[in-house]
Amino acid sequence: MRIAPSRRFGRGAVTTTLLLVVAFLIVPVFLTFVGSFAGEWSGVFPSDFVTLRNWREVLGLAETIGSQRSMGWEPLLSIGGYTLAVPSELLFSVGLALGGVFINLIVGIPIAYAVARYDFWGSEWVNAISVLPLVPGVILGVAFLRAYPTLSGTSFGLIVGYSLLKAPFMVMAVLSEFESMPLQRLEESARSLGASWFRTFLTIIVPNARSGIVSGAIICWTLAAAEFNFSYIVWAKGTQPLALFLQRHISNSSFTKAAAAVSMFFCIIVAITVLLQQVGSHGFDTRS
Repeated sequence: MRIAPSRRFGRGAVTTTLLLVVAFLIVPVFLTFVGSFAGEWSGVFPSDFVTLRNWREVLGLAETIGSQRSMGWEPLLSIGGYTLAVPSELLFSVGLALGGVFINLIVGIPIAYAVARYDFWGSEWVNAISVLPLVPGVILGVAFLRAYPTLSGTSFGLIVGYSLLKAPFMVMAVLSEFESMPLQRLEESARSLGASWFRTFLTIIVPNARSGIVSGAIICWTLAAAEFNFSYIVWAKGTQPLALFLQRHISNSSFTKAAAAVSMFFCIIVAITVLLQQVGSHGFDTRS
């Protein structure tokens, strides 16, 4: 019996392609992380290992000058003569991105639910507008300066801008989850047992869409934390968003120091992603 070539080589070809793609994506990240512990990187590979100087300078634990200054550390509290300080730019950026994610959750979930559940006039337009980015960050930033001058340069203005820019990703992630659920049957079953619409939505619909909500939150957080164009235009003074911190180190530092700054961003992304996944897996339940 002759075996078709697709059956004989198909699985191996798919596996090989997958491994090559993963390696192509991971190798630059790995080299960047390794290079952050190098003293010099002038050739193809870094050299002069192992040093923590780059990380110390990026984290503000070593002296830097001029445009290469590192994230500021602000005193949080003092206990027994010891002062606990925190990296202000890091916490500021994490808070901004999470604030944008919070708005996306409050607004994006109901929009996705309405589009998936109901057939109303203009639903196609709502669907198209909600899942397509309206404007790039640079255009939204310029519009913010003119339309909302009181928000420009403020933390709340950055949060609102991040939420507007990343809302389509939340809507798309949650919409796909809602469309795979028998929404009408779930609602009718819960209502027949005496549950109100609001309770049905919070205790039945939302928990069953948990995976899509968590995926959307992770995507929105990651993209908002690295949003440069909008941050560059709207930010005025004070503590800088993380995207501007990265730009400063990439454009005005040695490659090894830039590698440390980027590696720090990778670590933050991984930490927040794991946190959001844990919240989604164990702590995200609106049922009493």
